[in-house]
Amino acid sequence: MPARPLTVAFDVVETLMSLEPLRPRFADAGLAPELLERWFDRLLRDGMALTLAGDYEPFPAVAAAALRTLARGDIDDDTVAHVLAGFHDLPAHPDVEPAMRTLSDAGISMICLSNGTAETTARFLQRNELDHHIDQVISVADVHSWKPPVRVYEHALDEIGQAPHEVALVAVHAFDCHGAKRAGLTTGWAGRHEGHYGDVFIPADIVGHDLVDVAQQIAALPESGRHA
Repeated sequence: MPARPLTVAFDVVETLMSLEPLRPRFADAGLAPELLERWFDRLLRDGMALTLAGDYEPFPAVAAAALRTLARGDIDDDTVAHVLAGFHDLPAHPDVEPAMRTLSDAGISMICLSNGTAETTARFLQRNELDHHIDQVISVADVHSWKPPVRVYEHALDEIGQAPHEVALVAVHAFDCHGAKRAGLTTGWAGRHEGHYGDVFIPADIVGHDLVDVAQQIAALPESGRHA
């Protein structure tokens, strides 16, 4: 059993941030609303592919390129901008605030570690009145690498000045938990998005049906002094 972490690092897009309000914007663009998931999967794939090739493009550029590919090139710049502007208004999932409150009440600090930009994440936290829970926002742009390579998590550890065993990564994506485990972090996976933790990935330390469940289990872990 891992010890209770000093800090929880939250993934942002889909873990904290709901993409659901983008669906009508897909319809505005002449795209089937049900393509939302396919677009985001392509976005993640393309960002990771660039990283594997030794290159990097920021989240907004990859998001726009994935949208143009999904539309088979039949989409103009204004329409792409209209769809992506929806990121300025995205809400938090209902389980986010109570999960953060649970961790805060347990004396656990929180940061965000996102494939997205620090600016978009900071605005999202402010708009949803979550910013008082979060001490720091860290973007993969700092290291020019999309998650899940180990160097991304090591950069986050350097930024907050903590050791791997003192930090837990919480996400709804199994690949993110896998990368964090490779870096030595404790991991918590919430199943509300994927529904099943991929068998090819290193198992998460904590598995819950949503973020509140994960946060409660993290808060219940033994403190490191008692676990020595």
